[in-house]
Amino acid sequence: MTEATAKRTDTFLTEVDQFSAHNYKPLPVVLERGEGVWVWDVDGNRFLDMLAAYSAVNQGHLNQTILDAARAQMEKLTLTSRAFHNDQMGPFLRELCELTGFERALPMNTGAEAVETAIKMVRKWGYQVKGVPEGKAEIIVCSNNFHGRTTTIVGFSSEEQYREGFGPFTPGFVMVPYGDAAAFEKAITPNTVGFLVEPIQGEGGVVVPVDGYLGCTRDMCREHNVAFMADEIQTGLGRTGKLFCCDWEEVRPDVLIVGKALGGGVYPVSAALADAEFMDVFHPGDHGSTFGGNPLGAAVARAAMKVLVDEKLVERSAELGAWFMDQLRAIESPHVREVRGRGLMIGVEVKESSGTARPFCEALQARGILAKETHHQVIRFAPPLVIDRETLEWALGHIREVLA
Repeated sequence: MTEATAKRTDTFLTEVDQFSAHNYKPLPVVLERGEGVWVWDVDGNRFLDMLAAYSAVNQGHLNQTILDAARAQMEKLTLTSRAFHNDQMGPFLRELCELTGFERALPMNTGAEAVETAIKMVRKWGYQVKGVPEGKAEIIVCSNNFHGRTTTIVGFSSEEQYREGFGPFTPGFVMVPYGDAAAFEKAITPNTVGFLVEPIQGEGGVVVPVDGYLGCTRDMCREHNVAFMADEIQTGLGRTGKLFCCDWEEVRPDVLIVGKALGGGVYPVSAALADAEFMDVFHPGDHGSTFGGNPLGAAVARAAMKVLVDEKLVERSAELGAWFMDQLRAIESPHVREVRGRGLMIGVEVKESSGTARPFCEALQARGILAKETHHQVIRFAPPLVIDRETLEWALGHIREVLA
């Protein structure tokens, strides 16, 4: 990077520092263009995107099928609110239900909104169907969870920074250790209405539970009439080598929460899915969103789902992910404690004696690879699912040198 171009990057960084809330600490790169698995900064440097916007860009940057759908819809109709019907929402919800196998879907925008939707739905189901006394409903959550940033959601986080200064918090949540089925069963009471869980904890450090955990807790939910709520916002839509991560244990949740890649990296689209027993507790006025189900978002999501299926991105994730993880595990490094993940959702945990993961990510950036640390010690590798083996082989050469 020349002095002139560095000054150009610095101008953007200074502007953000002056006018933005200081609620993020991104890598010092300013991106202006993307295509497939590659992005370019304002100085013309090319980088391999190994984060995919936290799995929101599974279909790759500027996927032509998705862009074409967005452009066509933008020239027709973009927003109606839910005061009126539009000709895209119905087909979108039908196709989403057909893809996932659920009877109903409630469209929202962000992942956190979809989680809030699921919480409201399961609580109301608990009162109206299960018969829990009003105001007593409990939802069991896991330590180290990340389900979003709303006040309710951070209230049941075990990460103190997410909570500090934001109380008082919403009651009705009980926390158990992630991956501990016995602790989960012990926490169930007659007032328990739901179990909210990530099949893999992404922001928590790409933490994969022991085999059988999802199936075991799902069986316990059935036994005790508790709704199994799977947050597949990051893990879903092909990221882990299955359409949904729960599919690894053939677990069908009662409530499925999706987002991120549902919008194809073009537009925020999310949804909570369930069968009629749960979804039909909602009546007009109970819940809503001005932008949820808007025609532009619906058209984009329809195209995003089509790309996942037509381009066989789930299968690609499974094949390349298994190979890439094996290659990472074969690297002899004094700094690596563990490599874990499924599909193309992979975490490389750095030993505390080697410092944090941040310097490793900065070293990768200098070599043209953008990865981001999570939970201080973990380098996350989660490229767009359109990546090919040749590109991953190129990346491995640099990763080996950085980790060594």
